[in-house]
Parts: sequence; C-alpha cells; structure tokens
Amino acid sequence: MKIQEKIFKLIEPTKNDSLTKKKYDFYDILMLFVIILSIIPLMFKENHPLFPIIDIVCAIIFIIDYLFRWFTANLKLKHGLKSFILYPFTPFAIIDLLSILPYLNVVNATFKLLRILRLVEALRVFKILRYSYHFEIILNVIKKREYLLVSILLFTLGYIFVAALIMFNVDSSIFNNFFDALYWSTISVTTVGYGDMHPVSEMGRFISMVSSIAGIAIIALPTGIITAGFIEELNNGDKKE
Repeated sequence: MKIQEKIFKLIEPTKNDSLTKKKYDFYDILMLFVIILSIIPLMFKENHPLFPIIDIVCAIIFIIDYLFRWFTANLKLKHGLKSFILYPFTPFAIIDLLSILPYLNVVNATFKLLRILRLVEALRVFKILRYSYHFEIILNVIKKREYLLVSILLFTLGYIFVAALIMFNVDSSIFNNFFDALYWSTISVTTVGYGDMHPVSEMGRFISMVSSIAGIAIIALPTGIITAGFIEELNNGDKKE
C-alpha cells in the first residue's frame, strides 16, 4: 500500500475499514485533545511558562495534520492533480490555515482569537458518529422532514417579527429600538424570559401571555416531528430485519 493511502486511511477511514478503526479512534482523540489544549492559553489573562510550550507543540501537530490532508487531497476530493489546488480553498482547510497562522506570527497577535476556530475543527471527531446507526437515523429523519422543519422555522421567525412589531407599538416605553423588541419577542417565544424587559401596560402584558403560550406550541412542533420520524425510522429498520 502506498504511503499516501496509508495516511489517508489514518485520517479519513471508510465505514467498512475495520482494520484502521483503532487508528482512527486514536487519531481523532489525539486531535481533539490537541484542539482543546491549544485553546487553554486563551482562557487565561496571565502568561504561564507552559503556554509557549503548548503553542509550539500544538502548532507542530496542526501543521502536520494540515500537510497530511493536503498530501491526500486527491483521494478525498477525487479530482486528480486538480485536488491539490482545490484543497486549500475548502472550508476545513481554510479553518486549518487560519488556526496555524497565529502560531507563526504571520498575522497580528490580535488574530490569535482565530484559534477559537479550531473548535469548529473539533467537529471532525464527530465523524465517529457516522458509524452509529442511531445517528444515521436522525440524519435521515431531518432530511426527510426538511421541508416541514424549514416551514416551522420560517413561521417562527415570522411570528417573532409580528409579535415584536405589535409590542413595539403597544408598549414602546420599554424598548429603546426595534431590535430590543425583537430580542424580547425571541426570549418570550422560547419561554426563556430573562426579565430584563417586560411589559408595563395591560395590553402589553396580555400580548406577552399570548406570546409565551404560543411559544410552547411553536417549540414543541419540531420536537414532535423529529420524535415521530425517529420512531418511524426505527420501526422501518425493525421490519427490514
């Protein structure tokens, strides 16, 4: 087996490749650990003597990971030599590069916040969920009911806007601008209710009650659709067996 194929199987194993499963687990766990480790210095204002060492170690590992993925781009993108040109412009490759640049002092120190983007990179570890039967069911449910879920989302956004518009005109004294009304409407529909903004007039309180009750129904809709779809997929799976 070529070195390129071995590296690719290490970082991008297929579902049926049980021989590399242990390596896959180790590699993803290692990368997740390094990602979390690289973020630790950003959580402190003081510079600890270990932080520069952490930066160097994480930078080396991130660079190696980036080169591995670039080196095997043709196996991932399947566009031949063109893959090596296209890879740096893929979303994860851009995130990789932005995560590495601060370590190399190529950009201003302020851009070290870009290292937070490495959290997005941690999503790679969730590829392990592709091996999970139940995770595949959830994805199938979302895909099959995509139209309904999008419709509910649009309805929810429309309701938030209308409720905000009504409240902004009925009880305008509690809002500095329309965005405040949208903020109030959102937390009311989601039944969170922080209490930092609340209606003072009788009509405003009535609208707030209606908004909160409607919010319970709106939030329950997608939950019920996904739950019903999940049960349906499980039943279909049992019938196939």
